[in-house]
Amino acid sequence: MNYLFVCGGSAGHINPALAIAEQMRRKSPDADILFIGADKILEKRLIPEAGFRLQNIKMSGLRRGFSPSDIIHNVKTARNLISANFKSKKMLNRFKPDAVIGTGGYICYPVLKSAARSGIPTYVLEPNAYPGLAVRMLSSIVDKIFVTYNGLESRYKKPDRVVYTGTPLRSKFTSTDVDVTEKEKSDKPLVVSYWGSIGSTGMNIKITDFIERNIKEEKFNHIHATGVGGSVDIIKERLMKKGISEIKAPIADIREYISNMPTVMGSADIVITRAGASTIAELTAMGKPAILIPSPNVTENHQEENARQLEKAGGVEMILENECTGESLFDKVVSILEDKNKLKKMAEAQKSLSVQDAATKIVDIVLGCNSDNVEDGV
Repeated sequence: MNYLFVCGGSAGHINPALAIAEQMRRKSPDADILFIGADKILEKRLIPEAGFRLQNIKMSGLRRGFSPSDIIHNVKTARNLISANFKSKKMLNRFKPDAVIGTGGYICYPVLKSAARSGIPTYVLEPNAYPGLAVRMLSSIVDKIFVTYNGLESRYKKPDRVVYTGTPLRSKFTSTDVDVTEKEKSDKPLVVSYWGSIGSTGMNIKITDFIERNIKEEKFNHIHATGVGGSVDIIKERLMKKGISEIKAPIADIREYISNMPTVMGSADIVITRAGASTIAELTAMGKPAILIPSPNVTENHQEENARQLEKAGGVEMILENECTGESLFDKVVSILEDKNKLKKMAEAQKSLSVQDAATKIVDIVLGCNSDNVEDGV
């Protein structure tokens, strides 16, 4: 049996696809699995590292502005789409998949559309509360739409095709045997903050004031990941201008990237981060209280939609970026850490939103198995 996975260039699209593919490999060891990506950096690194074959079809997204650069970009996207349609058909004819599974990103549209028109079973995962453009366009032609949040079927053209599964996570985040060595370094609470692999210049500036306050008051230990691009030096330079020349872990541990995220997140008492779909799935799987600061620079403001789903359940507190300061964020963290009962309730709420067997549910459907745990969203 041949299975084709299609995912866009962000970790939020790639990691769920890898989780499903890994479960597919466990359930069907003889399956031939191939990934199609959009020729982005993360795909080229993460997919081969996981042991899967990758082929790329160049594809870009649409911009909603009307500036000359936006218009030029959209013309290129139209050309890419024409080329992607042709290449998709050619790849489908060569690989002959028994099913095609997409997990979001613009590359999903031409590949899944071609597969559906060829009569190949097609499935798409939407990990965000608000569906992206590619998923919305595919929702009337694919066989099943897998969603992370229950009760949002009306957002799709064919509600009867929506299946609530949760977001698939790779096993390193679903394991109950998480190393907690980070926390064992001190008896102080541990706060972890990060803005995704790329980071955010604006939020790194705000977190500098947060770090300064904690260095002076030593309320908790703090690990902050700035994201790539030299932001570590920028934060240290800003702290020096504030008269802080000595920055010592664990009170202030500033890194570019957290490579051992399951260990660090598993050790945290509270996490401060964005509201991307994969991040939320990780937080709920581990039952971690969080303060979510949604990125305002995403399509359809979907991160705020994601955060509000968790806020409604009581697992997180949300702060909009334009309302967030380092000082107010510090005060919010301290107040939550000092309220042990609230921390416990937030952790319980987070855990209640977790779907530990999401990948299994999806694979059972794709393989044609019956799963008593699957809830059809009709």
